[in-house]
Parts: sequence; C-alpha cells; structure tokens
Amino acid sequence: MNYSDVLINAKKNIGPNCKVCPDCNGIACGNTLPGPGSKAPGNGARTNREGWKNIRVNMDVIAPEAEILSSFEFLGKHFDFPVFTAPVGALSGQYNQGDSIFDFNEAMIGAAKEFGCAAFFGDGMESGVLEAALKCGIAAGNVAVPVLNPVAKKLMLKNIDIINSYMPFAMTLVIDSAGLPHFKKNRPDCQTRTVSELSELISAAKMPVILKGIMTAKAAEKAVLAGASGIIVSNHGGRALSDGASTAEVLPEIADAVGGKIKIIVDGGIRTGVDVFKALALGADAAMICRPVIIAHYGGAKEGICAYFDKLRTELLDTMYLCGARKLSEITREMIRF
Repeated sequence: MNYSDVLINAKKNIGPNCKVCPDCNGIACGNTLPGPGSKAPGNGARTNREGWKNIRVNMDVIAPEAEILSSFEFLGKHFDFPVFTAPVGALSGQYNQGDSIFDFNEAMIGAAKEFGCAAFFGDGMESGVLEAALKCGIAAGNVAVPVLNPVAKKLMLKNIDIINSYMPFAMTLVIDSAGLPHFKKNRPDCQTRTVSELSELISAAKMPVILKGIMTAKAAEKAVLAGASGIIVSNHGGRALSDGASTAEVLPEIADAVGGKIKIIVDGGIRTGVDVFKALALGADAAMICRPVIIAHYGGAKEGICAYFDKLRTELLDTMYLCGARKLSEITREMIRF
C-alpha cells in the first residue's frame, strides 16, 4: 500500500467531518468540534500549518558522502525515527459513531514498533482504554506513552498507580485539554494545575513525566520547576485556544529557555518529513503528529500508518542529505530561514 492509496481509502471511511485534504491545514474542517477542526472561529489549525510553511530550508550539498542516520536517544530509550504519534481520546463522535479507539491505538502502537518510534495514547473516555493500550505498548517493546487528562486529582493518582504497575518508559500529563469545550462539557472535573500541584502528580510517577500543552518560555520554565523530564510544545491543534501563536513561532524561544534542561517535543501542523527537519532545526528533540496519523488509520489501519511513516522518513532523510546533515544532532538553525 502506498500513501496515495491510503488517502483514497480514507476518504471512503473517515466520515463527514474530515475532508482528507491533500495538505491537512484546518481550513475545510474549520471549527468542527468535536472533530478534526479547531476552536471557533477555526483558525488555530490553519495558523499552525502556516507556521511551518513559512520556514524554508537551506540547501548545502558540500558535505561528506555518508549514510544518513535518523536514530536518537530519548529519555533513556533508543529510537530509529524522531516522529511520535499524538494521543487521541476518542474517534466515535468525532469521525463516525462506533469507531473504535481500541483498534486505533493497536494500529498506532504496531506501526510505532515497526518504525522504531513511539506512540502516545490518551486515557480516553471509554472504560478500559488505558490498560488495554498499556498492555499493547509493553508487548510491542515498550514503545507507548500514556497521556492523562487533567481531571480530578484522586482519579489522576489512581491512573498513575495503574501506569506504574506497567512501567512504560515515560508518561504524559496533558494540561491544555482543560480548555477544550467538548471535553470540559463531558468532564466538569477537568481543571488547570499550579506548579506545586503538577509536582505532586509528577512525584507519584515512577518514570519520567512529560507535560503537554506548553506554548511559552515561561510555561516551559514552570515545567522544569515542577520536575518534568520533557515537554510537548502544543496548542492542541488549535482546539484549546483561538488566535494563539503557532507552535513553530514559539518553539525557538522555548528551546532557548529550556533546551538541554528538558526534552522537547513539538506538534501542531507538522505534516511532512521536511516539517520534521524544520522542527529539529528550531530546537525540538522530536516531532509529534496527530491528524494525518488518524487519516492514515482510516486509510489502512496499521499498514496505512506505516505508509505515512515511510513517506515521512523518506522526506526527512532526503532533506538531511541535501542540507548537509548526516545525523540528527547535525541539524541546526543555520539550515533553515524564515
């Protein structure tokens, strides 16, 4: 299966909200929430996509002829590919009624295992999602990272205990979903957290903890104070706040503030291997992708996601080759321009 086949199949299966656009940019889906869109007036996803498209790469082929390597270390674990899949809480209601988040998580984790990357999965709104994905992730070589929403502390601590019993290589607390209108409606116990409150939750975990939903250098510094081992520069695909900056805009200042102190992942509008290159050049350790992975799942389950990953990897390696980088650590800001 090639990626063109994946897109054709996805159009048949994904439901009415996602239009499977050739460039997934949030325009056609607009403010479709819950669904693939962004918060009204629907400009957040578009802003994210434009942020990456406004960056250019600098070609420099005066470099050694050598193998291009995309492997790296992240929180004590070796990965072959610097792209992680973003967590999805539910598919039913956002795409088609009855769509299974269990099937999606299994396909996503299977593809991550095959490509040597990591799959982040949400705690979901259906009973049993967390433990099912934890079991699947451990069986796949400990490649899956659970992501907990900011609900009542008692429930979060209970879920952290469950996660501790499986010992994934990391876990994530997503903090910006407290601002998702549809999530808040279903979970009124969803709330923001202070540094000390986050520190308490992080201390309860027996593995490194990543905070998702960081959009300023100040927030990144708070994450360091709370004891996080990593952050995800993310505005929830524009779903939490309208009229905000793109993740590409804020990444450099965040990397300047906390790079080297904490691991940095960035998501939001990243669609191609060239975008991944740009993210690494701006200071991220890895990129995270959501919507195109969902599209790939609807276009071919695990095989569809693998076809998308293969496209990304080919694009990333090609960009590295033509910009003079032979390994990820050689990608610098000198290789891009705004």
